[in-house]
Amino acid sequence: MGHIGDRYDGKRGAELTFEEYLESLKIKRVTVIGAGISNTPLIEALLHRGVDTTVRDKRSFCELGEAAIRFEGLGAKMALGDEYLSSINADVLFRTPGIMPTNPAICDAVSRGAVLTSEMEVFFDVCPCKTIGVTGSDGKTTTTSMIAKLLENAGYCVHTGGNIGASLLCKADSFDCDDVAVLELSSFQLITMMKSPDVAVYTNLTPNHLDVHKDMEEYGKAKRNVFIHQGRSGRAVFNLDNEYTKAEAELARGEALFFSRIEMTRDGVCLDNNGIYDVSGGYREYIMDTSDVLLPGAHNLENTMAAFAAVRGLVSNDIMKETARAFSGVKHRIELVRRLRGVSYYNDSIASSPSRTIAGLHSFGQKVILVAGGKDKGVAFDELGEEIVKSVKTLILTGMSAHQILDAVEKARGDGDSPEIMMRDGFEDAVHTAADAAQNGDVVLLSPACTSFDRFRNFEERGDVFRKIVEGLK
Repeated sequence: MGHIGDRYDGKRGAELTFEEYLESLKIKRVTVIGAGISNTPLIEALLHRGVDTTVRDKRSFCELGEAAIRFEGLGAKMALGDEYLSSINADVLFRTPGIMPTNPAICDAVSRGAVLTSEMEVFFDVCPCKTIGVTGSDGKTTTTSMIAKLLENAGYCVHTGGNIGASLLCKADSFDCDDVAVLELSSFQLITMMKSPDVAVYTNLTPNHLDVHKDMEEYGKAKRNVFIHQGRSGRAVFNLDNEYTKAEAELARGEALFFSRIEMTRDGVCLDNNGIYDVSGGYREYIMDTSDVLLPGAHNLENTMAAFAAVRGLVSNDIMKETARAFSGVKHRIELVRRLRGVSYYNDSIASSPSRTIAGLHSFGQKVILVAGGKDKGVAFDELGEEIVKSVKTLILTGMSAHQILDAVEKARGDGDSPEIMMRDGFEDAVHTAADAAQNGDVVLLSPACTSFDRFRNFEERGDVFRKIVEGLK
């Protein structure tokens, strides 16, 4: 289906089946930390097979609700609430991505002989088919979703999971060797990984999650695990326009492909005169015009090229073009909510870092009305402040970080420079203020540059609330 298909072996194979893995745990004491979406199927599988299982979660029995009743009914030992990490006695310890391996309770358990693993690490052991993994500071979900759609349109049976969707671990035994598992992988999932996917995509690296990672070095090392454990048959796709990922490519052990909006690469996908080209050994093959890519913004051109590079040899150029012309993106990622009285309202709630909001601002050929603010990640807002001065006509700030963003904007702008700035205590009040300020032809953009945890459970809830408010405007 592509001109390098003969260089890429799509089969992975598995060390053992998931059933065999569960059987090996019957003589072990297993602890699962975190009873969230990814670990719940694992907990139930362990209990159904009679494995000695302890469930630990910071929520109380009442807060876990039906899940706690179900686990206990299946025979689980429960350690819940404030002391959920105390006195861990286990042979095998499953870590939820939200708990770092450097946590003192985990370190203590490991020092006493516990084997530390995770739902995603075991998946790589038992998955019988090819795996494609996507990581980066920005663009992971869009790139992952586009790769999945490209493969589906080419006729493959695709399983999408990792940091998005449902857990794939308990379904792995039903996968065929010719299927493809497409996985979004966060730094929190990757930090303890000792295996890499067959195809790794590294979209970019910018300061992020520094409220959890101790520094950029630790953050970058975690991301590196997406490709560093590949063999010579692996493929790794890097952003040539990002200094971090460009440098990381030197460590690739297999095939290294690049994508770039700025430079011509000898191997990968790049732009030239508003065209997207597949390049192999310096030979260029036209795929499509950039104007035909449905997703708006330069960053989405990068996501599209990264996806094309990942599936080269698996998906034809014609299918790449057809898919990119129809792919409308993922919820909460520059999602058009509605147009009302000539004003376009976009939900970019996924933008939980300054770099992500900067990319969102670059998606429009005009100055926008921006709603921003939330809980910061320990990342500076200086660069965002400079971009807001260039790209925002009216700025509405709300949430815990509002004054930090305000300081960055005030530092960046001169006398009389845009934007007009308004501070609002409530999220709904902030959205209504943006709507009141908008005129025919304006764009109102929710792109917070911060996490949602000061007010919402996650960015999805924040985006859903924004959508509901906008849909209620009259």
